[in-house]
Amino acid sequence: MSKIFWNSLLIAPAVLGATLVASVSAIASEAPTAPTSVSSLDQPIAVETSDNGLAQVTSVSQLSDVQPTDWAFQALQSLVERYGCIAGYPDGTYRGNRALTRYEFAAGVNSCLDRINELIAAGTADLVSKEDLATLQRLQEEFSAELATLRGRVDALEARTAELEANQFSTTTKLTGEAIFAVTNAFGDQGPGGAELDDETALSDRVRLNLDTSFTGKDRLRTRLQAVNVPEYGTDRTGTNMTRLGFDGEGENDVNIQKLFYRFPLGDNTNVILDATGAEFYENIDTINPLFTSSGSGSISRFGRFNPIYRQGSGGAGLTVNTGFGKAVSVSLGYLADNPQTPSEKAGLFDGPNAALAQVAFRPFEALSLGFTYVRAYDPGFGVELDENGELVPLVNVTSSTGSRLARRPFGNVATATDNFGVEANFRLGSKISLGGWVGYTEAHAQAGALEGSDAEIWNWAANVGFTDLGKEGSLLGVIVGMPPKLTDVDGNRADDADTSLHLEALYRYPVNDNIDITPGLLVIFNPEHNDANDTIYVGTLRTTFKF
Repeated sequence: MSKIFWNSLLIAPAVLGATLVASVSAIASEAPTAPTSVSSLDQPIAVETSDNGLAQVTSVSQLSDVQPTDWAFQALQSLVERYGCIAGYPDGTYRGNRALTRYEFAAGVNSCLDRINELIAAGTADLVSKEDLATLQRLQEEFSAELATLRGRVDALEARTAELEANQFSTTTKLTGEAIFAVTNAFGDQGPGGAELDDETALSDRVRLNLDTSFTGKDRLRTRLQAVNVPEYGTDRTGTNMTRLGFDGEGENDVNIQKLFYRFPLGDNTNVILDATGAEFYENIDTINPLFTSSGSGSISRFGRFNPIYRQGSGGAGLTVNTGFGKAVSVSLGYLADNPQTPSEKAGLFDGPNAALAQVAFRPFEALSLGFTYVRAYDPGFGVELDENGELVPLVNVTSSTGSRLARRPFGNVATATDNFGVEANFRLGSKISLGGWVGYTEAHAQAGALEGSDAEIWNWAANVGFTDLGKEGSLLGVIVGMPPKLTDVDGNRADDADTSLHLEALYRYPVNDNIDITPGLLVIFNPEHNDANDTIYVGTLRTTFKF
């Protein structure tokens, strides 16, 4: 009995090595496929016995997915045909590219050792010779140091893995964030109509924390927390909304849920986005302005980020569906309601401010992107909350605080519907130069009041050029020029914008490293409020963005 035991010990390293070679071939040939559930970790592999419903094989040819060209073919052939300790799946496969669990490994080694013991006890010298055992003993002694080192590394790895598992944030949720520090200042002689400018230098911030949860590996539930106190350089501070920054937000750094949505695939080419709050078309679809869309790393201004018609219906809840037709064409459909949580008149999911969007995007070749966008929007013209002065805040904001006062409310604060049309384009000249821009046209319709049935026309346009990797990889030098939304015609003997404002913006984003960007930028508005009697207004900013 002791001789049998000693011979088993001598041959164990060979069996161990052969079993490893045959059972974890995926580790050497390709990355193992992650299991889709906890239960899949305990599925049997081909080294287990027929107790699990697996069929014992006597020839490697019985395994349909094992080919002579496989790198572990000879090792597997030896285990099957010489020692007879390998079993296949009921469908006649071996599945050698599966990952191996500790339980499966133990079962396989035990099966092979039992078989070796049987061979030794039966005195099968032609299968297990003394010369073989002596050779295996020498190999065991020669590689003892390497085996000990490997054992130590495995033990250390297991300890580290246990520590990470014990302290990880979540098995399903990933935390990402962005923090912006901004030094800003508006300056000029005076604002439109002789208004004083708030021209003191300010230091402000915006912080966003994103909790991204996935339940299937292809979906995403995002909960975004935000705190912000960036001044809005709008009508109260400069006399015009044309000077607003792209990352502003009046507040006292109170933390709130700024965005909550769930995105999931529907088939191979369609994704669906359900927004519960903080819905934005420009975050759900392609705005065809990739270098400047982001508020943290793109344009410093509100107008310069993308066509203002993408802001219709912002802030509430809704549904967006994106479908791709190959790589060249995509279609987006969406509906957003700005005040869906209030079940009262001029509010709710359908009676309050809302917008419906349809867009077709084309990419005829890799360097060119085109977008054709239509948005039908409705503002009820009904105050729903009090501002800091105790006055009702009107909801009519046709141009989403990017253009003149007249363009914002062409009929005053009465119910207004709009048809918004946009054409967007972006063209890359090589790998480091990008040309882009858009044209937007809005036709507004008065839905109530003395001007009910009247129409108005509003135009806006912009062009931009971006130079990437200039000075350092990841950098961006950008110039944006355009005309903020302008009321060009209106019925009912109401005034339209007499002159034309010009938006000029320059910025340079410098990446300190992968997680920190510094962006100095200057925004200049000529003829604010589309009135050449108004003085030019400048807004300078130094935006530092931390990403983690």
